[in-house]
Amino acid sequence: MQEAAKKKKKLSLTAQIAISLVLGILAGVAMQSIPDIATGYVKPFGTIYLNLIKMIVVPVVVLSITQGIVSLQDVRKVGSIGVKTICFYLITTAVAVTLGLVAANLLQVGAGYTLGGEALTYEVPEPTNLMDTLVNIFPSNAFQPLADATMLQVIVIALFLGFGIISVGEKGKVAKDVVDSFAEVSFKIMAMILKVSPIGVFALICPVVAENGPSVLLPLLKVILVAYVAYLAHMALTYSLAVRGFAGMNPLRFFRAMGEPILFAFSSASSVGTLPFNMDATAKLGTRKEVSSFVLPLGATINMDGTAIYQGVCAIFIAQIFGIELTLAQQLTIILTATLASIGTAGVPGSGMIMLTMVLQTVGLPVEGIALVAGIDRVLDMGRTAVNITGDAACTVCVDAWEKKRERRKLAKAAQQ
Repeated sequence: MQEAAKKKKKLSLTAQIAISLVLGILAGVAMQSIPDIATGYVKPFGTIYLNLIKMIVVPVVVLSITQGIVSLQDVRKVGSIGVKTICFYLITTAVAVTLGLVAANLLQVGAGYTLGGEALTYEVPEPTNLMDTLVNIFPSNAFQPLADATMLQVIVIALFLGFGIISVGEKGKVAKDVVDSFAEVSFKIMAMILKVSPIGVFALICPVVAENGPSVLLPLLKVILVAYVAYLAHMALTYSLAVRGFAGMNPLRFFRAMGEPILFAFSSASSVGTLPFNMDATAKLGTRKEVSSFVLPLGATINMDGTAIYQGVCAIFIAQIFGIELTLAQQLTIILTATLASIGTAGVPGSGMIMLTMVLQTVGLPVEGIALVAGIDRVLDMGRTAVNITGDAACTVCVDAWEKKRERRKLAKAAQQ
């Protein structure tokens, strides 16, 4: 009885993360006069935490996708799930960037903002075109992508490994057992790392607030507000309609189950780091492991609805403050580019900035404008990551419902025969 009482009194990880997030913000405000202390002595603990997350993410992604494919034991079924998943992700991403553009235009996100006298400089990497991105998805070395954490290539390796194990039949049983064993070990290590999430979250948010502070963020408050309006609208409308319409699930039940993953994603700004939370939440919603272990890791890499909204809002913001009027054709180009660019966006903090460069160059907007949003990128990143992982879970729920419906139709057809 006493042990049970102790368990009840113990704060949940969600509560611990929430408390550490608030404490980190308060500490950051208190340390605004000494930001060097925050970045020099607090931030390193956050960096260590993210390094640990990154260390285990590649094994988790490889093993969970491989495990998911092997457990299906039906290549055609994997194909069915894969097609549905990719279609869902691309459509919702296109809806997301459209919503971002609409919100930014209606609310005039860049109106009234005047540029300072200092020259804007922002050094960005050379963006790759669509065909180069396609070619780069397929690795020429099976081990280098694992070491470099090139997530799209990692997923391709996992897919081929899973298909290979299925294809050899009985001879692949040993490989299947090895994958299952290492997958469980990886998930356990991930769980151990996640137990120190409150410390990591505190150490990540404190230096951000200490360096930027409310006064620095105030001129760009409208960008944050417009982006978050679009984030919330996409989650409340698109995902609610999807889970209700395709899976027959009450949206309130869906969002209640997603509370912990959303909070962790918001705190850490890492889609791939939220994978274990998302897997647990979708399991509680009744989705099968063979579906979630395929859809969620794939979504953590290619489904970037929040990033797409961010790109739409920031593109309009940069255009307006530079006095550039974007035509309808240019905005349609942004929708297409952002949708395709989301496939190449890694699920780690800050990666959306690189993809925004591609979007801006596509429609001829000055990439120097990125310097304006670079200071608040972390704040925007937190919200867009929460949207990204919610979309992953919504897709998992819908695909699982579609597969169950398809299986019921097959059984009914067999019974009639």
